[in-house]
Amino acid sequence: MRVVPPWALLSAGAAPVFLVGGWLLGAARQPGGFDQVSGTISALAAVGAADRWIMTLGLVGFGLCHCVTAAGLRPLAVGGRALLALGGVATLAVAAFPLPADGGSAPHALAAAVAFGALAVWPAFAPAGTGGPRAGRPRGDALRPGGGHPAHHTHGRAAWAALAVGLLVPVAWFAIELATGGERIGLAERVAAGAEALCPALVAGWLSRR
Repeated sequence: MRVVPPWALLSAGAAPVFLVGGWLLGAARQPGGFDQVSGTISALAAVGAADRWIMTLGLVGFGLCHCVTAAGLRPLAVGGRALLALGGVATLAVAAFPLPADGGSAPHALAAAVAFGALAVWPAFAPAGTGGPRAGRPRGDALRPGGGHPAHHTHGRAAWAALAVGLLVPVAWFAIELATGGERIGLAERVAAGAEALCPALVAGWLSRR
């Protein structure tokens, strides 16, 4: 029995490809160049941006991949998988409500906030409970990130919480740059989004080796 199906591994690995490929290709298509340190990802998909479909496609692919991955990470708790899927759906909303040519967009900002938040905290809700083995699953510790022993389970939960904190730190940096109009807002966003893109792939790969 495969703990993580191959299609979930594929979607988890494709998510960062869609996101990073989108912002690299999208930036390369902007007339006169594009400063990825100060320019946001959303600017590449904004109304009026050159070849905005590239970044839009990247966001759509990224969001769909997270939804598919969430469905495939069966050993994890429903709460964590639901938050991962929510982050994917919110990313689809980011693509559906692009920034206008001038000014901001409340739906876009709300969707982006939900996406960044959900994709940062989902690991904290990912560990399975301490109850007995679920129906249809083999016994043993392979499906439990924290192991079967109570002490191991506590340590496992701490590791998942630390992973969430590690994702929240760059998200907080991005939020500060956004609130203060910092000159590195684009860099902060890419660090935060890149970490959130890689996390499900690392988790899926780890689970597949258990």
